[in-house]
Amino acid sequence: MGVSILSVIYIVAAITFIIGLKMMSNPATARNGNTIAGIGMVGAIIGTIFLFKDDAGANLRNHAWIFGGLVIGSVIGVVMAKKVKMTAMPEMVSMFNGLGGASAAVISIAEFNQIVNNDFTIKIGQVYESGYEQLVLPVTAGTMIILFAGLVLGSITFSGSVLAWGKLSGKVKDFAFKGQHLVNLALLIFAVGLSAYVTMNKSEVSTIWFYVVLILSLIYGVFFVQPIGGADMPVVISLLNSLSGISAACSGFLYNNKVILTGGILVGAAGTILTILMCKAMNRSLVNVLIGSFGGSQSAAGEKGSMQHKEISLNDAAVVMSFANKVVIVPGYGLAVAQAQHTCHELQKILELKGVQVKYAIHPVAGRMPGHMNVLLAEADVSYEKLMEMEVANEEFPSTDVVLVLGANDVVNPAAKHDKSSPIYGMPILDVESAKMVIVNKRSMKPGYAGIENELFYQPKTSMLFGDAKKALNDLISEIKSI
Repeated sequence: MGVSILSVIYIVAAITFIIGLKMMSNPATARNGNTIAGIGMVGAIIGTIFLFKDDAGANLRNHAWIFGGLVIGSVIGVVMAKKVKMTAMPEMVSMFNGLGGASAAVISIAEFNQIVNNDFTIKIGQVYESGYEQLVLPVTAGTMIILFAGLVLGSITFSGSVLAWGKLSGKVKDFAFKGQHLVNLALLIFAVGLSAYVTMNKSEVSTIWFYVVLILSLIYGVFFVQPIGGADMPVVISLLNSLSGISAACSGFLYNNKVILTGGILVGAAGTILTILMCKAMNRSLVNVLIGSFGGSQSAAGEKGSMQHKEISLNDAAVVMSFANKVVIVPGYGLAVAQAQHTCHELQKILELKGVQVKYAIHPVAGRMPGHMNVLLAEADVSYEKLMEMEVANEEFPSTDVVLVLGANDVVNPAAKHDKSSPIYGMPILDVESAKMVIVNKRSMKPGYAGIENELFYQPKTSMLFGDAKKALNDLISEIKSI
């Protein structure tokens, strides 16, 4: 009876995952979707702990260890979630990806050791009317393939995500050497080839080769992420998220657990689709992203030469925005660094009281993780209806009086449209230059995360408003109120 109830719990949990993922596609329902999926996961965990029975009919043991781990992990997770700043969200997402991959790799290691201890056999219990019988069957090639897939993908996800965390937090710099992509390819081929060799000759080879595959996968994860430039990191985070889901699905196959399998497939599929969409938004193939690696350590393209920028005073900025018919705000990473999303929302409300139409233009790869700007503005309770995707925004810019760019750089760089020497050439951008006036708020004239000079800053209709985004917005609000 317990197994039947557990099966129902698993089905319900799988349904909550699907419903939750669907609801996350809309910022208005994303929080409730996350809660629904979380409730399904909690139900699946509790059900497994108390209702799962092995082939011999025995329940799970070591409840003290299980609940001890749950409590410790929950406390750490809650504290991290409460303390994390919006600017550090990409690092946290990378770390979560890495922990998911590490879990899958550890499961593969544990199962492999169990298989080795049983001389590459699996004990399966069969319950008959006359009693219980345990069958000893040889490990199939399919089981070994899934085991190695979880090990390789999980290890790559773990080491790659840890390095991504270090790069996003500024602790690790970009590094690449000549022929590194060939070395990476050789490492991956060797790891997969060795996995295939052990699978085909499992009972005749040394088990040490299993751990050689583990080490090769960890090294490949580091080498895979190390040369990726700053502007490509959102795509890499999305790809690592996909790999963490696929490695989790492998664990679901190993344990014949529908919930883990369903959750892993959903994460893997969603991450893959998101990666493809982001590559499309950058007008680049995934292969180009992985081997092109622009940004960070790369030299800036489109030097400013003798061009000069012009500045605008707070009073002048307040006047042109107060008497505008339409203002479009373009948020970027600088807005997140300053934690100015609430101040930005206040500016929107002040302008709307003066009869100004205010909207936000969101580029798909703005920030340092997928959806970074959407999450940032949602935290400040900005209405979803105010957010425009890139295609819609580009149609609005010609009729826009003022565009206020807050910390965005590469996603508004006109070099992407005409400068074939620029690393971002061909990437669709927000055509803010087609508006009547552009005000750019930045701390300085330094290039953005991709390390590329932005020619927008030197165009005649562009004016620079220097300073921290939060302070500049607060000062701007004060000026607008006084008009």
